[in-house]
Amino acid sequence: MENQRIVLASRPEGWVTPENFRLEKAPVPSPRDGEVLVKNLWLSLDPYMRGRMSDAKSYVKGVDIGEVMVGQTAGEVVESRNEKLKKGDHVLTQLGWQLYGATKEAMKVDGARVPLSYYLGMLGMPGMTAYFGLKEIGQPKPGETVVVSAASGAVGSVVGQLAKLWGCRAVGIAGGREKCDYVTRELGFDACFDYKAGKLREELKDIDVYFDNVGGEILDVALARMKLFGRIVVCGMISDYNATEPYRPKNLRAVLVNRLKIQGMIVFDWKERYGEALKALGGYYAAGKLKTRESVVEGLASAPQGLIALLKGGNFGKQLVKLA
Repeated sequence: MENQRIVLASRPEGWVTPENFRLEKAPVPSPRDGEVLVKNLWLSLDPYMRGRMSDAKSYVKGVDIGEVMVGQTAGEVVESRNEKLKKGDHVLTQLGWQLYGATKEAMKVDGARVPLSYYLGMLGMPGMTAYFGLKEIGQPKPGETVVVSAASGAVGSVVGQLAKLWGCRAVGIAGGREKCDYVTRELGFDACFDYKAGKLREELKDIDVYFDNVGGEILDVALARMKLFGRIVVCGMISDYNATEPYRPKNLRAVLVNRLKIQGMIVFDWKERYGEALKALGGYYAAGKLKTRESVVEGLASAPQGLIALLKGGNFGKQLVKLA
């Protein structure tokens, strides 16, 4: 066996390029006591990775030059020195952009009951982000209007479906008619607005909860359309991740006038309750009440292009790399 891995070759200035990465060959590691050797089958690509390519201060340390790119993976145990896991078990890990890795931090999942890739999307970090962000920060009440940006993406698609399940009106924002049609016809949102059409200021109104995945001008428009005592969940700011100058909101006065609550959302804050979210999301999926869609690129070498496409809005649903 031979390992392959992609490391950070340089820090991007503005948009990420393929030259910011380097594909390397390396020996397959041997697991130590308490560890398992995992063959990665799926790699998750997520917007937060752009921030980790920077050396700017954030909620976690960035990737060093020459270090394996970070990322959640789903794979199969090929060798175990951990009494709780055996060869053949399917596990979730944080092994990053590589084919093999040894780790003590592996969570066993049921790859027979649910497609393994779903544990990186709807039943994984994106789904849990949607669950805790909406439930704990958004605190929607039946009959309220919940608006979510990047509504066809891994987090946004779950937010809107949960809003409907919890008795709310779900409104999405997405880029392009095809994505908006998917959000309403397949996912069951009440409405979806195409931000590329340039009519959001007229279309958005009376928002009780805004779940923000993009930041920038769309957040600014939403601020002006919030109802009294509305709640804003700041989950992502993808519109700013590649900008040389961050967008400066013009409607912050609305926070004062409408007594809005704005809170950032990092899923790690709820790690002690991941089991609760997995049980709830798994139950909805088993009952046919939760749907998902995946964008898949093939092979580790395709990961940089997959991330670049994701950051430019080229994905449709959860962005994944199929490694084997």
